[in-house]
Amino acid sequence: MSKDVKAVIDEFHQVVNMTPKELESWLDTDESQTVGQKDGDDESIGHKSGRRIIQLLQKKDDYTNDDLSHMKKVISYVHRHIAQQPSGDLEHTHWCYSLKNWGHNPLK
Repeated sequence: MSKDVKAVIDEFHQVVNMTPKELESWLDTDESQTVGQKDGDDESIGHKSGRRIIQLLQKKDDYTNDDLSHMKKVISYVHRHIAQQPSGDLEHTHWCYSLKNWGHNPLK
């Protein structure tokens, strides 16, 4: 495994701070479905990403180029979104809900 690939995998596991079980439970909530851009169907892009993240967290190795590409997308989204943190109580904000869809709980 190259250093670049290892760096992507390591950073992915740093920004995704929810376990597969936590993320799966979150994605089953009504709140998780209230945020995000829809991409032609009823499920938001972030919600689909969350389901994909669960699969990636359950892998130990043998990541495909598509897996690594999605990991980079998650890393980029989480960093970009964290920079837009609103003021005040964060727990019940679309900002928080959206980050959780992408596997990052900002309240942890």
